[in-house]
Amino acid sequence: MSLIGGFEIFPGNILSFEIPGDSSAWARAHTGGLLNGLLVLAIAWVLSTLDLNERKSFHIWWMIIGTAYANTVFYWAGILAPNRAITAGSNRLGDASLAGVIGFLPAAVFALVLMVAMVMIARAAFSKDN
Repeated sequence: MSLIGGFEIFPGNILSFEIPGDSSAWARAHTGGLLNGLLVLAIAWVLSTLDLNERKSFHIWWMIIGTAYANTVFYWAGILAPNRAITAGSNRLGDASLAGVIGFLPAAVFALVLMVAMVMIARAAFSKDN
């Protein structure tokens, strides 16, 4: 995949090389990174409005940071994985690969971690102390 076949060093002079993955996978990876940033910013804003003790706030914050990194690994590994890192094994999109496992496992674990963090945030938001 390469939209122009390489990197333009100077107008009219292109250093040719191929980039793995297709253009839609690269678009997903870049869009996913932006959405990760928005997720972190939104949760930081919400956490700043809640009256949480320092320990709980610290744990939630690192749960969110871990989720953002896991999602980033998922997006970038999905470019290289034939199965788009949506499963650890083979699926209808392609065969299993190391890139697929590297992308899928952290994302799956931190999807659950994010759910726990969101429950903690919701409980704090709807508690009688707030």
